[in-house]
Amino acid sequence: MLSKKTKYGIKALTFLARQEDQTPVAIADIAKSENISIKFLESILLLLRNSGFLGAKKGKGGGYYLIKDPKEISMAKVYRILEGPIALLPCASHNFYERCDDCEDEKTCAARRLMTEIRDNTLMVLENNSLADIAF
Repeated sequence: MLSKKTKYGIKALTFLARQEDQTPVAIADIAKSENISIKFLESILLLLRNSGFLGAKKGKGGGYYLIKDPKEISMAKVYRILEGPIALLPCASHNFYERCDDCEDEKTCAARRLMTEIRDNTLMVLENNSLADIAF
């Protein structure tokens, strides 16, 4: 199941992508519009800023804004930053692979085969959608 952090991160990014002139938007405005706790949103936006998707301006007229074109923001990258691995099992992960302690043979493991297929299909959807695709 998708975490609230990821859900709210996607909602905040789509809100920012829909801004006409990409001027900074106050956290309070995003939080109110998307019905997200300000404290929780602050931590999410800071993570997205540190990951290179957002810029921030302090002071009057300050807030967060996109520093990349929404077409260049892959939802797979957003998902990995906010949620972590796309695969549901560590042995099926591309970027976070770990062998399962209880598995004797990965090649014949039915759970791994199924989770690899789910990972591949999920990854295809996430990689084929940019922020622009879902925001507009």
